[in-house]
Amino acid sequence: MQLAAERHHMHHANSKLCTNKCAGGIFFPLAKALCLACGSDPAKGTEKKMGAYVMKTLFQTSCISSAMFITAMAANPLAVNLASEALGQPITWGAWALAGIVPGLICLTAAPLILYVLYPPETKDTPDAPDTAKKELEKLGPLSLDEKITAGAFAVTVGLWIFGASIGINAVAAALLGLTILLVTNVVKWKDCLGDNQAWDTLTWFAALIAMAAHLNQFGFIKWFSGNVVNLVGGLGLSWQSSFGVVVLLYFYSHYLFASGAAHIGAMYTAFLSVATACGTPGMLAAIALGQLSNVMGCLSTYGIGSAPPYFGAGYVPQSKWYQLGFIMSVFYIAVWMFAGGAWWKVIGLW
Repeated sequence: MQLAAERHHMHHANSKLCTNKCAGGIFFPLAKALCLACGSDPAKGTEKKMGAYVMKTLFQTSCISSAMFITAMAANPLAVNLASEALGQPITWGAWALAGIVPGLICLTAAPLILYVLYPPETKDTPDAPDTAKKELEKLGPLSLDEKITAGAFAVTVGLWIFGASIGINAVAAALLGLTILLVTNVVKWKDCLGDNQAWDTLTWFAALIAMAAHLNQFGFIKWFSGNVVNLVGGLGLSWQSSFGVVVLLYFYSHYLFASGAAHIGAMYTAFLSVATACGTPGMLAAIALGQLSNVMGCLSTYGIGSAPPYFGAGYVPQSKWYQLGFIMSVFYIAVWMFAGGAWWKVIGLW
């Protein structure tokens, strides 16, 4: 197992916002090392021994966990900003997490079990795994000072994301405080920040997408699109619950046309949110549900979310099987989010 070789990588990855893509960067190499150590290697034709199930399960659960928290996927803040502009009220970290906790936990619990039935590993018993893992952890030794500072900065940042609004600290200030702690303590150097091309690329594109969405609304496209879809859905004579179900299906499966969650949210989130509210769906419910499902829909393809390429590219799961399982799991996820999630949202007052 190559756990020790990955520690340096994990330390630096954890000093950033833990997005879906970041999680793929952290857990993928560890999962691959574990599979290879257990004799599951696509190059040797033994991918189904263990690796195919592990890779597919890790990918699917990463889509679910990304949906549960605003800070778990880089495009979630984009959805929050667009919803705030459309509804005139902010979505807090706590409100998003509370709404996602029940459907998220159900899916996180059930997904590995479903995949175990649909795509079982050939090796079903690994009695030596706990001892091997324990030995590798002992080799890593205790946490270093830098790792302890990183953990503390992360705790402070997340704490302020959750409770900061009550003391007048917004999410941006909380994130900057966390970064400042890492910079002042020299855990992260400014040169490292400047060299993080992915982060700057994300920031630039988010600014453009938000501006584009605002101008689409300003020039009447959102109103025109919403009106046409409302007429279509409204003509079916459905309740707002059923109408919202139709909106969710259209929004979710249109993701086959997009290569990232950010692109999909930027292009279609505001329009579908407007359609949902025009059909009578409570605004906050529609905004959070569509935002969370913008992560879950990444399960469909090999390109639809940041963590998909490394897991698929490892070669453990054939493309046809990847799409087949992705579609089957998507049906389950939508059912959980709409029915179990809908009941939970009724309890917490979203409708």
